[in-house]
Amino acid sequence: MTHRIAVRCLAAATTVAAAVAVFALAPSASGTGGPRPTLAWTACPDDIPDLPVAPDDPVKCATLRLPVDWAKPRGATFELWVARRPARNADQRVGTLVFGPGGPGDSGVERIRRGNRFSGEILDKFDTVSFDPRGVARSGGPRCSPDPTVPKPPMLLTGQGDFDATIAYNRALWDACRHTSPVFDHADTLSTVRDLDALRRALGESKLTFHGSSYGTLLGVQYAERYPGRVRAIVLESVFDHSLDLRTFVRAQAITLQDSFDEFVAWCDRSTDCVLHGQNVRGVWADVLARADRGEYAPYTSFDVAAIPIGVLARPDWPRYARAIQSLSNGTAVPAAIPPLTTAVFCNDWPVPLRSYEEYAELVDTAAAVAPDVRYGGGLVAVVSCLGWPAPVRNPIRVPRVRTNTPLLLLNALHDPRTGYEWATHVAAQLGKHGRLVTYEGWGHGAYGSTPCTTAAVDRYLINLAIPAPGTRCPAP
Repeated sequence: MTHRIAVRCLAAATTVAAAVAVFALAPSASGTGGPRPTLAWTACPDDIPDLPVAPDDPVKCATLRLPVDWAKPRGATFELWVARRPARNADQRVGTLVFGPGGPGDSGVERIRRGNRFSGEILDKFDTVSFDPRGVARSGGPRCSPDPTVPKPPMLLTGQGDFDATIAYNRALWDACRHTSPVFDHADTLSTVRDLDALRRALGESKLTFHGSSYGTLLGVQYAERYPGRVRAIVLESVFDHSLDLRTFVRAQAITLQDSFDEFVAWCDRSTDCVLHGQNVRGVWADVLARADRGEYAPYTSFDVAAIPIGVLARPDWPRYARAIQSLSNGTAVPAAIPPLTTAVFCNDWPVPLRSYEEYAELVDTAAAVAPDVRYGGGLVAVVSCLGWPAPVRNPIRVPRVRTNTPLLLLNALHDPRTGYEWATHVAAQLGKHGRLVTYEGWGHGAYGSTPCTTAAVDRYLINLAIPAPGTRCPAP
């Protein structure tokens, strides 16, 4: 199985050209003065599979021309693609809500065009806007593929040879991608913060109303840190913690995936909807992993099999995971569904200072010690994807310092296999009185829309600036 981890290769949209708002002067681009740029909205290109453009489609697209390097505002530029869905009830319109997509690698343009991210009340009262972040999809996303002359190393490294080969493979891939993306070396979230503020200004909003999801929460936190006076309301759903060192990051990712696996096993034990109900689920899964170690599911590797819960537990799709284990137990291999990672963004934000296979192996042992049933967690995928990235990174890890008048609203599931609840509580503590955490006592990656309680907590905050009471918790259904 081939994992599309190193680069999310998306074709540039070419069918319909959106008008460009050009920043002629550095002060105008930075939002500190000069004439406000305008966005010329036009029909979106028909470039999203299974989503044809209807003649009466209310969603429009535009592009915003921004500096590649904000330190050189009069230098090279790129186009940031933006989509807007107008509020359905103009008489009740509150303003513009900007959505920060996750991944990194998710398309905000696609989210807005599909129109399924927010409640009906939000769609009634806000223009909903999002964008493809720099380095993603239409906004300078790389269009490249691995060099066929450079062998692809395994995802799970087994020695110094694999370690060295991974660095060589990654650097060859990045060299190929760099020439296809104007922002490849400037795709860090700190630069996207500047893009977001330029977008706010182009939208005519004096303050930002923002909902960030997963990796998009880092954008929300760092925007609030840089522009505290320009924040109206910021939601952080499924919170990413950018203050963790490498070992802590890998360990936390493994712990939270193991927790979600434990919840899955508990469900199987109590529910007849589980095809493994009445069996020793841990034992069946352990046998599957042992068979994968022996190569019985070739061409799928043991890492491929062990990675299956990374994808299916995020939804969470417990019945599907149980069926996958049953199929594997019966000798039928099923592909893993590891979410893609855009390295141009992530590796600019997150350092991987490993110098040898021995240091890497220590991380593998760290993950396995706290996650015996799932072994690795998503953290090791990120490690391998960024191994060999030039140091230092543009957006180094650190504790945020946020001082906004309106507290940021954090929302996290108690059992989230990707952005664990521990991350949310950690970031909430870092924000102090400038943050408020709402806990969803359920499962999966993402909590908004999971229950009327989680939806109402976010909607009341975004619409009325109503801050939930400290310690607010939403029960699982």
